Amino acid sequence: MNQPLYTRGVTNGVMILGMLLLAGIITVAILRDRIVNQPYREISVTGRGEVSYTPDIAKIILGVHSEGSTAQAALLPLNTKIDAILAALLALGVPQENVSTHSLSLYPQYYYPEGSPSQVSGYTADEQITVEVSIAESKTMVQSVIEAASKNGANQILGVTFEPSNIDDLKQEALIEAIGEAKGRAQAIADAAGVRLKRVIGWWENPISVPGQPIPYYDSYGYGGDMGDSIAPSVPTGTSEVIIEVNLNYSTK
Repeated sequence: MNQPLYTRGVTNGVMILGMLLLAGIITVAILRDRIVNQPYREISVTGRGEVSYTPDIAKIILGVHSEGSTAQAALLPLNTKIDAILAALLALGVPQENVSTHSLSLYPQYYYPEGSPSQVSGYTADEQITVEVSIAESKTMVQSVIEAASKNGANQILGVTFEPSNIDDLKQEALIEAIGEAKGRAQAIADAAGVRLKRVIGWWENPISVPGQPIPYYDSYGYGGDMGDSIAPSVPTGTSEVIIEVNLNYSTK
């Protein structure tokens, strides 16, 4: 029995509509998969830049450790020795603006009698200063500063750092060298894989070696000990390097 024309038309229309809806769902699913789960088309490479330098400045951290039964008794000798050290550095030719306070602390010491609350037994005071000197003009300046400070009451030598005065320029040079090496490696890898580089989509830099790591000296003299007329240690500077690594992520096509 033949269906009426309008019934067949409705049926065909429903089928077409269903096919269109199905096609739309499939299209949306494909687009969603391509947007959310994009194919991995990246190259990640690492470059390394190394720039040699000879330090021309040194930063010495030294100070005074003092103890007393009261806060004033601890601070008075500390202040006296710090003033003497500053005068000695000035006489040595160190500009006043090259000396700065590194840290200053005052804290109580306690003892604990049996069966009683803790009580203050005295006070400990510490003051450290940072002295910056040019070692380009005098190779023995570090030793001279340590010796002058020790003769005038310094009983802490916490460390010495050797740095170049043009550190920012050296970092920039090492960074540019690292980027150049990374770009060259990326192009070589792309040529070998038969793909083309598009653009850098991400990068990070990692400083491997930069100036500023202190050489400690407190173990040589002992914490809080009196260095007196001890001979300052020889401090070779040598040649160092600024080393920076760079990682570049390229998209490819």
